[in-house]
Amino acid sequence: MPQEFQYGIDHLTAGKALQIAAGQQKGILSEAAMAKVKASERYVQEIVDANRTVYGVNTGFGILANTPISEQDTQTLQHKILQSHSVGVGDPVPVEIAKLMLITKVHALARGYSGVQPKTLERIIWHIENDVIPVVPEKGSVGASGDLAPLAHLFLPLIGLGEVYLEGKRIKAQEALQQTGMQPLQLGPKEGLALINGTQFILSYAVKGVQRMHNCLEAADIIGAMSLEALTGTKAPFDERLHQLRAYTGNRLVAQRLRLLLHNSDIMQSHVDCGRVQDPYSLRCMPQVHGASRNAWLHLKELTETELNSVTDNPIILSAEDTISGGNFHGQPLALPLDYACFAAAEAGNIADRRCYLLLEGKWGLPMLLMKDVGLNSGFMIPQYTTAALVTENKTLCFPASADSIPTSLGQEDHVSMGSISGRKLNKILDNLEHILAIELLSACQAIEFRRPLKSSSILEFAHDYVRRFVGFAEEDRIFAEDINEITRIIHDLSFVQEVNAFATSQKIQLNENFNAFEL
Repeated sequence: MPQEFQYGIDHLTAGKALQIAAGQQKGILSEAAMAKVKASERYVQEIVDANRTVYGVNTGFGILANTPISEQDTQTLQHKILQSHSVGVGDPVPVEIAKLMLITKVHALARGYSGVQPKTLERIIWHIENDVIPVVPEKGSVGASGDLAPLAHLFLPLIGLGEVYLEGKRIKAQEALQQTGMQPLQLGPKEGLALINGTQFILSYAVKGVQRMHNCLEAADIIGAMSLEALTGTKAPFDERLHQLRAYTGNRLVAQRLRLLLHNSDIMQSHVDCGRVQDPYSLRCMPQVHGASRNAWLHLKELTETELNSVTDNPIILSAEDTISGGNFHGQPLALPLDYACFAAAEAGNIADRRCYLLLEGKWGLPMLLMKDVGLNSGFMIPQYTTAALVTENKTLCFPASADSIPTSLGQEDHVSMGSISGRKLNKILDNLEHILAIELLSACQAIEFRRPLKSSSILEFAHDYVRRFVGFAEEDRIFAEDINEITRIIHDLSFVQEVNAFATSQKIQLNENFNAFEL
């Protein structure tokens, strides 16, 4: 039975959010959370009854904050905000992202500072548990005043509007409600605003980015070690003593992982006295480059976790007499680390491309282009063209969205974060990085076989054999796109890293021992 997570009470992490989305944990509303939600709902009703002016309860929105709304129109106002703010365009976000948006919004609202009805939270949880996931366009948020457009689309189905995915089909929300015997909700005062004010679009992309980037960085160390073995590089630059002298945590972790990955390698031992003084930077500087990307990832992970447990609504309802209009909806705290993570992910691809190039040069006993009969065959020449293209595409995606701001709402909202673009951009870079790593892994597996009968370490031999379950050695040219896509799949679905880690554990080797902060 799945472990239970108490919305609004327990501490949410990226890993837990992903587990709830995957059905591996069950999110519930405990009595303690429900008591806070009911109290907050009561405070809002008292505000309406007393005709106290509170933004978004009995006023318009944005530049219309000074426009009063009559008591009888307060509920209509909340329906209209979902309709008027549903202006998203572009392709739908992935279903998992929309589901994470629902999960992270429930957790924020269940803290009890937003004035929503318990039945609204229960309905959102129903959507999560029954996989009735709203269709959310990917473009339209400026990342301040909350992710208004995508969140408006996310919650249109609550009032019977918009579209959802049900049993793999995209249908009208009203039709889905009829099929499941549900009725549209009547939103209470402030509820529409509470639903769309927040950073859950940015946050959900950050959560997914944290998972995917972690997986790519774990894979990069393994694949980089395989390339080093194929190129008969040395492990001397990974000496712990060296990295204590420049003790960045990410660098030390990567150096430790490389030492363990290369331990007891016959290939490494075979060229101890070869006379090569230093390896190229893409081999020698893996701790410094991969490590810097690890440090950027850790920063993103820590700030994402803070955001996961934050209230990003506006206004905040402390009591019927105490409300605060502020800026907790502003996406800048995530926009900056997401942009930083873009650079870090792009650089992981950049150094991987350089290793791909090294593998092709025909140096240090490897055949040129990693094939014996070249001329008639092009060998592995052209896959590196793809890594070069992907690396360059990633560079074009590195312009920081958070470096620009365009005023909205007639100047009332005069500085916005554009963090929604940062989050989407990071995941595009990670798409490309997975392909780059797949091409390096394909090339490294090909190259390492030219070192036979020598064997690498037990872990790297396992990694090689695991890849060979899906893609064989290339004696001659073939459609390498099929190989690349197959290896990309095992990187993207986490199985490559998970299988290698499981094997290492079975050998009583903990690659990340003493570096727990770098785990999800």
